[in-house]
Amino acid sequence: GTAAAQSAPKVFAPAPPWPPRETLMLWPTLPPGTPPGIAPSKQPVPLPLGTPQRWEKGIRHPYLGVFRPQRPDGRAVLVMPGGGYVFVSLINEGVNVARVLNPLGITVFVLAYRLPGEGWFNRTDVPLQDAQRAMRLIRANAAHYRIDPAKLGILGFSAGGHLGGTLTVGHADPVYKARDTADSLSAKPVFSGLIYPVTQFSSAGPNSRSGPNLFGGPPPAGAASARFDVLTRASSAMPPLFLAHAMDDGTVSVGQSIALVEAARRHKVPVEAHLLERGGHGFGALSLPPTNPGHKWLEWFATWTATHVK
Repeated sequence: GTAAAQSAPKVFAPAPPWPPRETLMLWPTLPPGTPPGIAPSKQPVPLPLGTPQRWEKGIRHPYLGVFRPQRPDGRAVLVMPGGGYVFVSLINEGVNVARVLNPLGITVFVLAYRLPGEGWFNRTDVPLQDAQRAMRLIRANAAHYRIDPAKLGILGFSAGGHLGGTLTVGHADPVYKARDTADSLSAKPVFSGLIYPVTQFSSAGPNSRSGPNLFGGPPPAGAASARFDVLTRASSAMPPLFLAHAMDDGTVSVGQSIALVEAARRHKVPVEAHLLERGGHGFGALSLPPTNPGHKWLEWFATWTATHVK
């Protein structure tokens, strides 16, 4: 009966492996900013070994993991996992997102992006280059993936939330030279989900290492870091925003999300925000227990996206 159905355990897609069966390389040749002498075939380094997580660094050739639903409804989400800009957390903030969103009809692309401190020229631009390129490549291949390019949004976590915020305000920043026709397409998200994100390095506090890791030291004053200040660049041109953050986050203060909510309100940008009493940092897609009222946050996000796509 209905009661039994309501109490039945939630059905998620089975956990797929990483890398998944279907991947898409971002760049047709060497990525922008590649210094001479880089080995062209270096494999990403998974860390730590022997745990259920999959953290990657040493990503020389950034790529997308593609997770298709059985019944796609046209919506798609580019997921940017966290990792403080020193690794990419591909399960907790990647694969597990697909496990929740695929059964709801949403196609998920998990971005294994390059990390700034690994020898690239223009190190601060490297993650944004990959994020912009990913959006354009997904749109260029929309028919192949059975998605609607006008229903493509993003979901970013922690440092990936900073990257997602930077993409939200800087999707048209000229950070690389066009490689092919895909680069004529827009990289703007139709909606942006930012989960325990860093939105401003200068107010992020001592426990967040995303800023120093992006810049290779304390973020500089002035124009060099202003491009990466999501709060300062917030404007009425932003897409609708969805935020989730725990009040007891000891790594990235909840104030980072609250400030972005206030900026969105000032600029009359639609915003939905869920501030959880408990949850800490890095709760990802599936780590909150059922006793936490926010454990369904990703389903809320899916419902919310449907209100912002035509």
